[in-house]
Amino acid sequence: MSDSIRRACVMGFPVAQSRSPLIHGYWLKQHGIAGAYEKKEVRPEEFAAFIGGFPGNGYVGGNVTIPHKEAAYRGVARRDAAAEAIGAVNVIWLEDGRLVGGNSDTHGFIANLDEAAPGWDLPGTQALVLGAGGSARAATHALVGRGVAVHVVNRTRERADALALHFGARVRSHDYAELPQLLATADVLINCTSCGMSGKSPLDIDLAPLKRSAVVYDIVYLPLVTPLLAQARARGHRTADGLGMLLHQAGYGFEKWFGVKTRVTAELRALIEADLVPKSV
Repeated sequence: MSDSIRRACVMGFPVAQSRSPLIHGYWLKQHGIAGAYEKKEVRPEEFAAFIGGFPGNGYVGGNVTIPHKEAAYRGVARRDAAAEAIGAVNVIWLEDGRLVGGNSDTHGFIANLDEAAPGWDLPGTQALVLGAGGSARAATHALVGRGVAVHVVNRTRERADALALHFGARVRSHDYAELPQLLATADVLINCTSCGMSGKSPLDIDLAPLKRSAVVYDIVYLPLVTPLLAQARARGHRTADGLGMLLHQAGYGFEKWFGVKTRVTAELRALIEADLVPKSV
């Protein structure tokens, strides 16, 4: 491969399931860029050395996925504000030979919400976040940045408490038993858990208390229409799905590596949707 070709990759263990090469390959072709985007399966014990060798191994950057996000946070020379706030890095790139880390989940989360439900962030908006992991932290960081009051519910109250303490006065943690009352006052409901994902337990929630004007957002994208989104759409709620978040977050890294700002088009979404459909044997 020519030295003039800029190369990026997605690093994880495992990494075979990643749709990132399909997304970035689409943009490389669309913009006529001499570049490549690859999958790199990197074991945890090899990760630090792998990213430490970036300046000499031909890569200009890449995406970081499970289980390397916290290791990437420790391994970069500098981090953007989102990565610092969330405590995890999922995008890395080189600046003047030094490795910089960022977190694109915040951008992807809020860009997808803006597109799916324009005008959602009215003054006084309250959001209810289910979960307290990395995705919940990314969503909370984005929501607080818009001046939204955030309520966090998690099966393990201690994790919700820790998230609220980390983000300050605009974020409050609650017991799971408070969910019906919280639903009644929420303007945006976000599932940041893996519940409802293919192969996982369903999200056991009744949307009856939720006001009809509320937006329902599920970060899960397999299946594309989760039981939560199906229930919300049947009730007439505006919804945002996890595929939109995946597509919007991808552009952050692409611009860092290849110098081009991208758009999430209907054609790109259709391409990824088709790839998510189980292949017949």
